[in-house]
Amino acid sequence: MKELERLAAEKARAAVKYDKIGMREEAAKRYREAIALLEKLIELTDDPVMRRIYEEKQAQYRRRIEALSEKVSVGGRSDEQAEVDESFIIQNPPPVKWDDVIGLEQAKKAILESIIYPMKRPDLFPLGWPRGILLFGPPGCGKTMLAAAVANEIDAVFMHVDASLIMSKWLGESERNIAKIFNAARKYESTGKPVIIFIDEVDSLAAVRLNEVGGEARARNQLIKEMDGLLDKGRKSLIYILAATNKPWLLDEPFIRRFQKRIYIGLPSYEARLRLFQYYAGKLNLDNVDFAELAKITEGYSAADIYSICVEVQTKIVSEFFEQGGEEPRKITMEDFLEVIRSRKPSIDPKSIEKMMEWYERFGAL
Repeated sequence: MKELERLAAEKARAAVKYDKIGMREEAAKRYREAIALLEKLIELTDDPVMRRIYEEKQAQYRRRIEALSEKVSVGGRSDEQAEVDESFIIQNPPPVKWDDVIGLEQAKKAILESIIYPMKRPDLFPLGWPRGILLFGPPGCGKTMLAAAVANEIDAVFMHVDASLIMSKWLGESERNIAKIFNAARKYESTGKPVIIFIDEVDSLAAVRLNEVGGEARARNQLIKEMDGLLDKGRKSLIYILAATNKPWLLDEPFIRRFQKRIYIGLPSYEARLRLFQYYAGKLNLDNVDFAELAKITEGYSAADIYSICVEVQTKIVSEFFEQGGEEPRKITMEDFLEVIRSRKPSIDPKSIEKMMEWYERFGAL
């Protein structure tokens, strides 16, 4: 999937470049290619939040194709702003409400204290508030969902940045990409609108590698410079940096220090797994399914794993219905869930959790 994401981003960037120089047909062609790649990603992903992000990007590109076909340009914005909009800004963040984030109570409390309370009553924070929050933990545990929920809670512009995609082999391009993102964020902030810059897989950008080239170090330094500008104690900025990583131990220590909050997003507890099954499977036609037992036997499974189990059970019953015929699909039983769980092992390696907890003991900051 990462290769598909890279290709989709590459097509979108090419479309924007053709768009800027007036080559409308070439731009529309690249937008259509990006849309097709995003469609494949939508089919492949099990993550409802990422699916919505892909769909919103498709909608952006379709709107631009329509504007190109009508020979109408988007007015009132600089080329720099337009390029950033197409690549990073989700005009309508995934419709995730705060209450949709199941579990993660410590993380939610830290977010409330760092972002939501200051937004509601900035006068109560004369010393300022955190601007940088690092979300670290195994994949599929809710980092992206939490970021989207925060954006919706404070009605913020949501800039979804995949760090691995803004890195470029061209000299200076990565630093310019980072500068453009922050320039766009400041323009939105100047209108009184809060901005969430969500940097996914930030270790792709902020890790120190033995064989790194100069461009990687410059890109990392540019990001640190931009973050330092937000952390100026004299400003009460409405721009927040939320960064996510599955490999926090790769991050450069000076970069880590820019995040006043470093929050572990871990595997769901028993209570969270129970609520996840109730939330996802509760939408299905069930026959005497014991959610408590399902939660008990899925220790070590991520939230994404549990969602995938529910989707696979649904698919199993629908497939059976079409193959065998009948008026309606039968109800889903406990045995259907057990059969799927037996064939699906947890996607998270316990050793990676141990490594994560070691890092948390050293750098965690709620």
